[in-house]
Amino acid sequence: MQFGLIVQMTGILGYAQPLVRLARDAEAAGWDGFFIWDVFGGDAQVPTPVINPWIALAAIATATERIRIGPMVTPLPRRRPWKLAREAASLDHLSGGRLILGVGIGDSPSEFSRFGEEADARVRGRMLDEGLEVLTGLWSGEPFSFRGEHYQVERALLLPRPIQQPRIPIWVGGTWPRKPSFRRAARWDGVFPGSLHGNLTLEELHDMRAFIQQHRSSDAPFDVMVGGDVPIDDPVMAREILTAYAAAGVTWWIEGIGEWRGDVEAMVAFIQGGPPTPHQA
Repeated sequence: MQFGLIVQMTGILGYAQPLVRLARDAEAAGWDGFFIWDVFGGDAQVPTPVINPWIALAAIATATERIRIGPMVTPLPRRRPWKLAREAASLDHLSGGRLILGVGIGDSPSEFSRFGEEADARVRGRMLDEGLEVLTGLWSGEPFSFRGEHYQVERALLLPRPIQQPRIPIWVGGTWPRKPSFRRAARWDGVFPGSLHGNLTLEELHDMRAFIQQHRSSDAPFDVMVGGDVPIDDPVMAREILTAYAAAGVTWWIEGIGEWRGDVEAMVAFIQGGPPTPHQA
């Protein structure tokens, strides 16, 4: 099991500088991954600073050397897939092949409707599937064409290819037990699941993994990222919890970082404490 952080990028963390500081501390403390939200904001009723995630990730990439980075998750239907393909490939090179791309349909319809974009979740699901085909086709380093319901590409060539081959890992976000996202995840490299009530229970995790396995057509490694809060002050219980989730097939355990932990100094203190258990857990 590997250990990562998923980090707010709004409010006091809506700027590059504190995110870079937290990422450096995370790498020094032995965390394996540093992932940030991808929200757009723009709600006049809730004014708050929000950083562009790709600007933040570029800054983080230049300030770190080992830790895996990426957005969790990017609502691909809100982005042009060819633009995202270029940004992701560039970031993969900048980071030395450390990018993991989390994608989803987006869970805040107001972020779409506010700017006149598609708010219907079913339509966004189709846009996501087409967008992933465009994204990976453009990463091939060969002339690529595509004609779909939402996107058309005519013999486009994007270079350089990403460092990681056969591609940058793609993890799909979804809310269990809503099945479409998990059928989609089965076609890619990993899943970042939530549930209708918060973190997945072990029983839900078992059911989710069984469903994904039914729809897998590849025996390639498949990552399962689960978030939670283990009792850091109780190492025995922490190890029991993490051992149970590792046995259930979880490959990444993620702790959340944001204003609910206090100010930036409190976040730093939490991160510097290191992952909740040694990597061999």
